[in-house]
Amino acid sequence: MSTADPTATRITGMGDGRERQPNQKLPKKNGSETVYPHASVLVVEDDATVRAHLLEVLTSHGHAVRSVGDGFSAFREVSRAGLDAVVLDLPLPDIDGGDALRMIRSISQVPVLVATACDEDEEIVNLLNAGADDCLVKPFSGGQLAARLGAVLRRAQLSRSAAGPESAASVAVGDLQIDRLARTASLGELELRLTRREFDLLWFLAQHAGQVVSKRRILTEVWREPYIDDQTIDVHLCALRRKLGERGTRPHYLQTVRGVGIKMVAPR
Repeated sequence: MSTADPTATRITGMGDGRERQPNQKLPKKNGSETVYPHASVLVVEDDATVRAHLLEVLTSHGHAVRSVGDGFSAFREVSRAGLDAVVLDLPLPDIDGGDALRMIRSISQVPVLVATACDEDEEIVNLLNAGADDCLVKPFSGGQLAARLGAVLRRAQLSRSAAGPESAASVAVGDLQIDRLARTASLGELELRLTRREFDLLWFLAQHAGQVVSKRRILTEVWREPYIDDQTIDVHLCALRRKLGERGTRPHYLQTVRGVGIKMVAPR
């Protein structure tokens, strides 16, 4: 069986649609920079062979990846699921790349990394103006893909931090301790392994502890996706409750106020 590094292979072209789960890793250090895995990434690629290789590259870097093969399917995925980024390969079989970007931008500010075989300056400018956050010109290596995606994710995180109100570097609610700068959370002596979205949600609720926060506010202020289905929040809340050990009659940090929203409190 081959042990070749998938990031070393050149990708020249851009299905099965299966979701690949991330490796269970803690944040990795890359020089002086912390790289956070567990991003939820959608790959849009109509060639099954290339799609499989993209999935292999991205999952090897700790991301949870799912895929579709056309632009309209990508639009549906973005509209109903909480994504951290989209890798959009052009051309698409059903829609112009610029139109696909504008459709995505009409409902979401999710970062989009475009892969294209066209290296003409005008085309790249048009894609960026249509809503792409960055463009990769084929051929490119898996390593470059992973690095560009990481850069896009970091910029998105910095943008969210800058757009929000100035806040403390850490917050505590009961035995729950959250460090915004290190992006770590612990419950007593237990370190919580959280996805990017779970951490952002937990931090936001902790900042507003004691207040009822609506799901629409979370979509707008935390994820910058005000038009997607708010049921995606229920999925992340369920995961957080499980990781916080909330079950049965045990005291809960996360309380649902029916018809209004979610409130974080310190259990008694």
